[in-house]
Amino acid sequence: MAQNTVIDIPDEDLPLLERAQHLAGGTPSAAVSEALRRYVEMEEGRRQGYDEIVIRIAGDERRFSGVLLGEWGRTSRSGRVDTFRVYRSHGGTFVLHSDRSPDWVSGSESDDWATTWLGYLGLGETSWGFVPGDTTVEAVGTLEELRGRIPAEFYDRIAGLADRPVDDDLDL
Repeated sequence: MAQNTVIDIPDEDLPLLERAQHLAGGTPSAAVSEALRRYVEMEEGRRQGYDEIVIRIAGDERRFSGVLLGEWGRTSRSGRVDTFRVYRSHGGTFVLHSDRSPDWVSGSESDDWATTWLGYLGLGETSWGFVPGDTTVEAVGTLEELRGRIPAEFYDRIAGLADRPVDDDLDL
């Protein structure tokens, strides 16, 4: 059953309400309800030790309430860097954020690693390419679903942390 409530909006904020109304599907109540849901979710999570996590992918944002369990990086001889971040969301799922750097390619005909790094230092030619979408975010329901998606050594470390409480108050 819907309940009528009066909310006073200052005149200077009316354009904001109109924009929120448009984005929420046409009614002020839809906009206010969505804002209240987000506020309650984020505030309850914050009080339990979770942060608002924002991950940007090709101009889009993924937001959730969570805690970072760990970050792992690896570099190949070609200079490519792969970074993995694992979060536990406020809802209990695990979120994997994978980020792959551009392919760095030597501007010389040589595949020589030293020549490539001399180029990075400005002492030679280099060229590189990047394709948007090399960053991914996926939610998995269980820790076991992370196995095979991240390096084994990182998985072992995350598995040891996954059940720890987010907020552990110290009585000092």
